[in-house]
Amino acid sequence: MSDKSTICTEEAICSPEIAAPLDVNSLPLNVNMEDIIPLEKLYDVDLQKELEAILKSNSKWALLAKNKNLSIGIVDMIDPLNARFAAINSNNMVYAASLPKIGILLASEDAIATGKIKETAEVKADMRLMIAKSCNAAASRMFNRCGVDYIASVLQDPCYNLYDKQNGGGLWVGKPYGGGGVRKGDPLKNLSHAASVMQVAKFYYMLAFGQLVNEERSTDMLKMLVDPQLHHKFVSVLDRVAPDAKVYRKSGTWENWHADSALVWDKTRRYIVVALAQDASGETILRDLMLKMDNVLAVKS
Repeated sequence: MSDKSTICTEEAICSPEIAAPLDVNSLPLNVNMEDIIPLEKLYDVDLQKELEAILKSNSKWALLAKNKNLSIGIVDMIDPLNARFAAINSNNMVYAASLPKIGILLASEDAIATGKIKETAEVKADMRLMIAKSCNAAASRMFNRCGVDYIASVLQDPCYNLYDKQNGGGLWVGKPYGGGGVRKGDPLKNLSHAASVMQVAKFYYMLAFGQLVNEERSTDMLKMLVDPQLHHKFVSVLDRVAPDAKVYRKSGTWENWHADSALVWDKTRRYIVVALAQDASGETILRDLMLKMDNVLAVKS
């Protein structure tokens, strides 16, 4: 896999401090790696109370969460170096349909960095189709270019730990999309396409700081994720309440499984939202949740 020495070794810790003030207007953020607090250490009591209040505002949501059929994760990044995290069922890994295509995206960027995959126009087009339009054929082509074992190794790489066997698993992509092909179920639940809100939130959090592969590949991932072409779930709400915000997003839907995730960025909105629901009305649930989460996370003027 790629050389992530700027992230994972003492060389990064000993690098000179950046004198310029933090520019929060563009991503990825340019900060000293030593100043970034891991997401797992950012649990915030007050934000957790606000998230639990959202959950309790709807008895059906509360019951779904109790039965582990609804998981929610939010990260307040209005002050990026003092971010706050809260979650419901944070490490509950479930089937997540197309949302785990972000795992293929990460593995693809890592493979480009190592030279395993050549960054051709066709490859770039497939990565964008896989994310922006959730094209299964494009996702399967990228899956096969990387290989199932390579994807698994990237997701379990200690630099990311986006699939953590000690904490419920997380992001996993173990087969192509659309049927057929080799299958490698995740080690804990034998799922093919899985996610937890903790690990999806961590993906976006690390991406915002340019920590995925390297700054260049993180920048490319942001380009693939921005301006989603499917305007449902979270995006249907953000189109209305934050039309000028940059939205970096991946969703997923199959039968009663509904998933969405987004990194939202502008002057008054700098946050990550993730929700995984198993319910026939999941589309409506995610839309209604998005509005309430935005009400909590957006800075009031």
